[in-house]
Amino acid sequence: MSERGVTTITLKQINKEKVYQYIYRTKQTSKLQIVQDLKMGLSTVSQNLNVLEEEGLIQRDGYFESTGGRKAQVIQIVSDVRISIGIGILKKMFHIVAIDLYGKVIAKDTIDLDYSDTEEYYEKVANKIDEFIEEYKYQKERILGVSIATQGIISPDGSGVMYGTIMNNVKMRLSDFSSKLPYPCRLVHDSKAAAYLELWNHSELDSAVVFLLNRNLGGAIITNRKVHEGSFMHSGVIEHICINSDGPLCYCGNRGCLETYCSANSLSEIAGMSIKEFFEKLRENKEENIKQIWKEYLKHLAFAMRNLNLVVDGPIIISGYLAPYFMENDLNYLLKQINLSLPFEFPKENLIVGTNGQYTPAIGAALFYVKKFIDGIAPMI
Repeated sequence: MSERGVTTITLKQINKEKVYQYIYRTKQTSKLQIVQDLKMGLSTVSQNLNVLEEEGLIQRDGYFESTGGRKAQVIQIVSDVRISIGIGILKKMFHIVAIDLYGKVIAKDTIDLDYSDTEEYYEKVANKIDEFIEEYKYQKERILGVSIATQGIISPDGSGVMYGTIMNNVKMRLSDFSSKLPYPCRLVHDSKAAAYLELWNHSELDSAVVFLLNRNLGGAIITNRKVHEGSFMHSGVIEHICINSDGPLCYCGNRGCLETYCSANSLSEIAGMSIKEFFEKLRENKEENIKQIWKEYLKHLAFAMRNLNLVVDGPIIISGYLAPYFMENDLNYLLKQINLSLPFEFPKENLIVGTNGQYTPAIGAALFYVKKFIDGIAPMI
């Protein structure tokens, strides 16, 4: 093919990407609006719309209100033409979600399954993923990939877990999953996945600290709209900040880590009951010892937040399993504790609460393949 022919094809691909991504960003638009905003010719836009529609990537759905002339047809992407699967693996269970191209959860489930580094375990996970996809009648060609979030620090090349004390999953490898599934697969640290979700949900976010208040505590640092990994992938492991050298023994072997004060497991253990039961009693506002346990929890959390805010000047995000339990008065108390000894006032609007609860890591993980698809739409069609 001549150089001119290659250039023509490349230009067509670029134009198609531009048109698709414009429709994606605006959610609903019209042909004329695309022409005006992208400064493309009407025939070029029409050709690209026809191609995208033939490929099933966009649809024309109804009409805008008339502004005096002919009604403009509504153009939007087909948001579930491609689907990404996210997995969040824990000791006793794993969460599974399917998200569309806007990151919306369109299906989710929790599977009770004890983790073990065995072929049988990985086979069961792969089978459950297949069953999940079949249950919701998602054709295999629509699946962008399966992204697996797990408790443990992932190696720089993404091939496996290199530190996994909580689950004893240091031998977990990406190939344990990818060899059993007919889709692209990847491994990601659950805390980092949670941070990806917050970046997705908050387009204005530049720098932040994420507190993943799961059964085990996790954290992540965001700087310049990127999740900070560090030289050895250790950035953001706030759970091992020591707040009392004589405190409880942590799974890492040290004493007084934030994990032993602010994880959901530690809260449940101190209270002597399940998290659900604890918050039911707390909201009844009858038992003083329950209220005191919660206040102490919030004080320890505020201590860590206050100190980390001096390092990363940005919002603090409460995410994960415990996030849905936070109410306005809890946030007000937490904010007060943060500001007790800060030299600079920490504003309330910088205390953000996530909305996806225990499914946060799975959703955040799944976003990887959505972003990859949207950023490189042409090569993946």
